[in-house]
Amino acid sequence: MTSEQPIRVLVVEDDPVAADAHVMYVGRVPGFVAVGKAHTGAEARRMLDRTPVDLLLLDLHLPDVHGLQLARSLRAAGLHADVVAVTSARDLAVVREGVSLGVVQYVLKPFTFATLRDRLVRYAEFRATAGEAGGQAEVDRALATLRAPGPATLPKGLSAPTLERVTGVLREAEEGLTAAGVAEAIGIARITARRYLEHLVDTGRADRSPLYGQVGRPELVYRWVRGPGPAR
Repeated sequence: MTSEQPIRVLVVEDDPVAADAHVMYVGRVPGFVAVGKAHTGAEARRMLDRTPVDLLLLDLHLPDVHGLQLARSLRAAGLHADVVAVTSARDLAVVREGVSLGVVQYVLKPFTFATLRDRLVRYAEFRATAGEAGGQAEVDRALATLRAPGPATLPKGLSAPTLERVTGVLREAEEGLTAAGVAEAIGIARITARRYLEHLVDTGRADRSPLYGQVGRPELVYRWVRGPGPAR
């Protein structure tokens, strides 16, 4: 998921405590680096004039300008950093407007580190796609990396918060994990962990392979699929 050059993030948040937390969160995600923080739109513009930035973690309710107005002015000035919008507003009209201004993800306040990590990792996977698509399905898979699974899409008995935790530990395990390993890492039953892992396999976000060399039936090892690829 990571590249040689980290993705440079500017945190734009008027609350100093929240800004510090967001900078810390960004720094904990491999492949990302926080290059600064700004508490107003004007301060963000000044920093962008002198600091290369790939991604804005942008609070929409700033004291001097609405976040989408700031994004619009950046586009007009030829600055094309992508935007992850941070907001407590749930107005879908704002979401639609943001799409045209380079908003690639929305994060609703309050949010956890795991939630932001999920959005950033998905953005990094989308950003890493390169070359010419072989067809509609490949284009769809590339765009799908930006979409987080919601409760409405989950099979009966699975919850979004637990899926987020399972996804988080699996992404961080370069060599993969067994269901028992996931269960131990997040404190759930092995059979429950396996249900979530199988869901990730079914949706193309993970794959599995048998672990040989043990007495008895081989155990399955699950690995996160790095970047878009065919469902397995």
